Amino acid sequence: MTTRSCPCGLPDSYPACCGRYHSRAAAAPSAEALMRSRYSAFVKGDAGYLLRTWHPRTRPARLELDPGMRWTGLEILGTGDGSAFHATGTVEFRASYRGGSLHERSRFERVDGDWVYVDGEFPA
Repeated sequence: MTTRSCPCGLPDSYPACCGRYHSRAAAAPSAEALMRSRYSAFVKGDAGYLLRTWHPRTRPARLELDPGMRWTGLEILGTGDGSAFHATGTVEFRASYRGGSLHERSRFERVDGDWVYVDGEFPA
């Protein structure tokens, strides 16, 4: 039996990787881990997780995901801070989907000790 790797691109299985964050069994230990878990939540259609991990000051009231969207891969292009020793961090990534890709530099902060997504910009 072959275990599929996590949608975020790391070799661990989904339950051992991002699934543990989605189920609240663990909290993402870094900004990059949170970003990867948010990508996996988009792949899985988990709007609840996306809202829970969005900064309260920038979080939308609700989030409707397109069930027809097919995410096909994630590439981390760079990170800044965002470790256990930081209060803020950035992750630049390219998320591919059927028909295109999204390039974003996301900002993350800690709220009550947990990493949350603040906002992002789209580099040229």
